[in-house]
This record gives sequence, structure tokens and C-alpha cells, in this order.
Amino acid sequence: MTTQAAPAESRVVAPLGRRPGPVLAVRGLGAYGVISVRDEAGPVPQPGQFYMLASVESWGGEEAGRPYLPRACSVARARVEAGALVLEFLLEEVGPGTRALMSVGRGEELWLTGPLGRGFRAPEDGRRPLLVGGGAGVAPLVIWDDWLRTAGYEPSALLGFRDAHHAHGAELLPASRVSTDDGSAGHRGPVTDLLAVALDRDAELEVSACGPEAMLAAVRDLCLERAVPAQLALEAPMACGYGACFGCVVRTVQGYARVCVDGPVFWAERLADADRGQDG
Repeated sequence: MTTQAAPAESRVVAPLGRRPGPVLAVRGLGAYGVISVRDEAGPVPQPGQFYMLASVESWGGEEAGRPYLPRACSVARARVEAGALVLEFLLEEVGPGTRALMSVGRGEELWLTGPLGRGFRAPEDGRRPLLVGGGAGVAPLVIWDDWLRTAGYEPSALLGFRDAHHAHGAELLPASRVSTDDGSAGHRGPVTDLLAVALDRDAELEVSACGPEAMLAAVRDLCLERAVPAQLALEAPMACGYGACFGCVVRTVQGYARVCVDGPVFWAERLADADRGQDG
């Protein structure tokens, strides 16, 4: 059974401190890994929220003590099994932190802190949800797709990847249309090519997107040009995940905001830029 907390203006608040979560399964998915973790003490997350993850066994034990800090990971699915919450995370190895997380095995434990941040809001009346993802940014769209379908919506999805090996991530949203940079799977070119066509065909869409900075910037511009509402789940390096370090600020029309507590999901019109660039 899949379970999600309803999207709302108020966030689902994480329990104080970190807690261990037993790893139930680890499976490969092309260039990615999917890790299932049991969380016996945490609440059901909202779609779009994230967790700070660290390996209980190996954290800080490699490469001259790196990594020291946990890694922010969007939750891809949440379900209740045998009375306990099971969380799924989609990971790609991009450095020592994600390498340590992807090396965990069944029966080991991860430190969990979360759920953190603010997630997606339900679509406006009459709007049809369109999900747009890039790379590992597919993760929060999976749990969002689950919630939307449970709530009676019929979302569609456009997903972009580097190549066919990475495009296996689309298996988490099997009804999606796919693009790849090299044309080895689906449309050749950026996923925003597909988005532009979809927006021109249907003015009643509402977009939810997550992916690399350049992709989100393009999604923002395409939606604002057509007055289509868009929610962007931003990706940003984080040291704490709860607003203390100010390491994940993003520029908005009202000044700087912290991705970890004010987001990670922002309405497109609120952002001065969809990336974390500085003024000028």
C-alpha cells in the first residue's frame, strides 16, 4: 500500500535529531540505485520533501575521513508495510557521499533526518498535472505521481536523461515520454523540447518539475511565457538541511530564501532565477 501525506501549506515536521533506519533492499536501475529503508519513528512525508542520509557503518571512513556531512535526498516513495513506514530513495553516484550511500547492503543501517522542507501543492482547480524531470530529479516526481493518482488526477510525465543507461530511471514512471541528450533513447535533445510542445497544445496544464539547474531555468521560462503555473523542486548542496548554515540559498523576487526550509519546492514566479547564481 502506498501512503503519502496530503500536500499543504504547512510542512510535515521531522522528529528531533537523527535516527537509524534498517536497509531492506538495494537494487540497481541503470545508472542509479534504489534503496529501501524502514523508518519506524518518522511521519509520512509530503511529496517533494527530502531527508538527510548518512551511512551508519562507513560514514567518514574513506578518502581521508570524507564525507563528514550527510547528503540531501528526495524521497521517491513512501508506503506502510507490516505497520512500519518504508521509504525509497533514488541515488546516483556523483562523489564520496553518494558512493558511501550506494555501497550499503541489506541489513545495514542509514542515519535518517527528516522529512524536511516544503513539498508540492495540489493543482489548481481544472489544471491537468504535467511532471517534468531530469536525471535523479525524477525521484520526488514518483511520490508526487503516486499521490496525484490516489487523489483522482491523471498526471502525465516528461523525463530527460543523459543517455539510455540513465533513462532506466523512467521505469519508476512507466507512462512517461523520454528524451536523451545523445538520442540513444526516446527524443534526441533536452526534455524542454517536449515540454514546449505540450504547453503549446494544452494551456490548462500545471507543471511540477525537478532536475538540474539549467533544466529548471528553461522550464521556468517556458511556463512563465505562457502563464502556466509551475512548481519547481530545486536541487542544492546542503550542509544541515534545517536552515542553520545558509548554504543553499536561492534568489527570489523578495530576496534570498533557503532551499531546505523555504523549499525545496517553489512556485516559478517567485524565483528571480531557477538556479543558485549570485546577483549579476
